[in-house]
Formats: sequence, structure tokens, C-alpha cells
Amino acid sequence: MSSESSTVPWSLTQRRPSRQIMVGKVPVGGGAPISVQSMTITKTADVEGTLQQIYALAAAGCDIIRCTCNEIEAAEGLAQIIPRSPVPIIADIHHQYKMALAAMEAGVHGLRLNPGNIRRPEHIKAVASEARDRGISIRIGVNGGSLDPELYDKYGGKVTAEAMVESALREIAYFDEVGFDQIKISVKASNVPLMVEAYRQLSEVTDHPLHLGVTEAGPLPNGLLKATAGIAALLLEGIGDTIRYSLTADPVEEARAGRQLLEALGLRERKNVDLIACPSCGRAEIDVIDVANRAMLAFGERKIPLQVAVMGCVVNGPGEAREADLGIAAGNKRGHLFVKGRNVAVVPESEMVEALVEWAEFIHEHGAEAAIARVDTKKAEREAAKDRSMLLNAQGDDVNRSNERIVEIRKKS
Repeated sequence: MSSESSTVPWSLTQRRPSRQIMVGKVPVGGGAPISVQSMTITKTADVEGTLQQIYALAAAGCDIIRCTCNEIEAAEGLAQIIPRSPVPIIADIHHQYKMALAAMEAGVHGLRLNPGNIRRPEHIKAVASEARDRGISIRIGVNGGSLDPELYDKYGGKVTAEAMVESALREIAYFDEVGFDQIKISVKASNVPLMVEAYRQLSEVTDHPLHLGVTEAGPLPNGLLKATAGIAALLLEGIGDTIRYSLTADPVEEARAGRQLLEALGLRERKNVDLIACPSCGRAEIDVIDVANRAMLAFGERKIPLQVAVMGCVVNGPGEAREADLGIAAGNKRGHLFVKGRNVAVVPESEMVEALVEWAEFIHEHGAEAAIARVDTKKAEREAAKDRSMLLNAQGDDVNRSNERIVEIRKKS
């Protein structure tokens, strides 16, 4: 393979053809909209803290979120997080292939494996076989900073584009042996020209979808510039199916940057209302999908660029979606409205959608602070607390049966 890149014939209007895989309900590749990813920086065992960050990322435009799974406590945390997450969750696996098996038991929608630190073929194939049987996709995450030492030596003691591409192709070969092809690939490096060249070469030898990123780009503003330089260069050539900014910053900044880049390049449209919703777990008091769909219809073509959340229960909803501009959570046949995580009003369940639209229009015109100032928030908070208490008493603490998954994880660890 030549170290000099050839001219790539694709453009923004003609993206590189690729296969399509699914990460939960999010399609990647095959002409699907380019998705934005980020990664939580909480301890995954901290379920509530991680969920708050997940909802903040979703509100900022993140389509897929990765959480580390480096210990059994993290896998147990994932079992509780996944039923309550509004977006697909990927488990980040390093060194311990058994953590990949535990993460799948917890219900993750995808895995990220680094060929540089899980190298035994039997371990790689065991994970791929389990993923195949469960219908879970895997990202082959080659990283210039953790390349297999054998490849490092082969290419003269340095990281090259050819070495990273070969690492990815080796991993694909192991997956092929067990009939697994639900793959996306990344070949990240902190050096932008090296990263761009590696992706260009990879795009010529495989049609699997590609996950773009400049690893360890660093803090703002330099990290933002480095990541944009690499990711945008490839997107402008039609290369790339999903992206992540790897910044030394609040991960919400990563999601915002990714969304803004795609909008700037005309690859994603800005929605009038960015509506997020919980996945309707066992605690949901309403048909979340129905309410979310009715809300989208009600907002229609209104030019209201707000993030709006529809949450199935008042127990977790306002806290998880507190970064949204506006939201509503169900409880005891009532809808509890919240603005930036603060309870502001209570409406009958039948009026939830209409209330969302009315409040969204007010916030858009007057601002969130004015919306909060016009109501008795203490009264709204008391009513929400009353309904939360009632639901907890009626449903218990584990309506999603996460403890059963945790038992299975512990059996197999």
C-alpha cells in the first residue's frame, strides 16, 4: 500500500459508499446521517451521576454515548443505566475481554475494542461470537498510542498509517472467522496528518463504516482546532460515518462541537426543536413514544430552537434531563413541567403536549429565567416530590429488574 494518498473521488454530495450497521436504533454508515458520539467521564458505577451526564450529552446533540467498562462494578452500573438512557450506550473495553462479555450481559448496544491491548485471538473471537449471537455491533478502535508492539517493530519502530490499517485488517480477519461483520472502524492518532492519511488508506481497502476522531486532541481551544482539522478534512472528502471530538474538557463540549461541525458542513440539519425522550423503562407512567411523537407533531414547523425532553416518570426525569431547556415528566396521572431541571408547573396528563408547546413558545420569546420567575416553583417541587414518593412506594426501587442482570454478570465474571 502506498504511503501517498490517492485522490478520493467522493464529495459532500457523494459520500464514500459503506455498509450499514445499527448501534441500538441509530444507523451508522450506508448513507445514514453522520452521527455524533462522546464518552462519559464519570465512574460508570456511579449510576445517577453517569445518567445525568448522558442526558446532558443527549441534550447537546450526542447520538451515541460510550461508557467505560473496566471493572465488574462498571458492568453492574451499565445494567442499571441502559434501561434509563435516551441514546444507545457503547461499552469501552481495555485489556480484559471478560469485561466485554459482562457488558453484553448488561445490555449494551455496542462495544469498542482496542486491538492493541486485547491480542489473544481466542479472546477476540469469543467476544465477536457473543456479539454476533446478540446482534451487537463492535468498533475496532485502533489507536496510534497503543499499537501492537509487533506492528510497531515491523514498521521501523514508529507509528505509521500502514501499521494502523494493518492492525484493523487483522482484527477484521478474526471476526470473519466467526462470521461477524457488524463492524465499524477507527484508526485514530494525535498527529493530524497521520490520522488523515490512515483513514484515507483504510477507506480504500474496506467498505465498513468509519468512526472519525483525533485521539487526545487536548484542551480548548487548541484541541478543538486539531480535532476539527482532522475530522473536517476527511468529511470534505466524503469519508466518515460517525465522529467524536476527544477533548480535555467537559464532554458536553465534544457533543456540541461535533453537532456544530456537521451543521457547518451541511451534513446535519438543525432541528427547530431538538426533542429527546427516555426509552420508556419499567417506571414509565405514560406511553413515552406516543407523547414524544405527538409533541413533535404539535411543534411542527415552529421556529423554536430549544431542547425539549419527554420523560416517562417524575422519579428520575427532571434530574436526568436537567440540561434540557424544557421538559415534562409523568407521575400520578399528571405532567410535571421542568425548566433547566427545576419543577415549574403541574398539568393534567391529557394536557402535557399542549403545555409543552405553550411553555416552549414563552421560553423562546422571553427566556428561561422569565419562565421560572412567573410561577411558584416551591409548590411545583412539593407536588413533584409527592408523586415521586407515591411511585417509589408503589413500584419499588428496581422496576427495570437490573438486579437480575447484575446477578448474571457476577455469575460469569
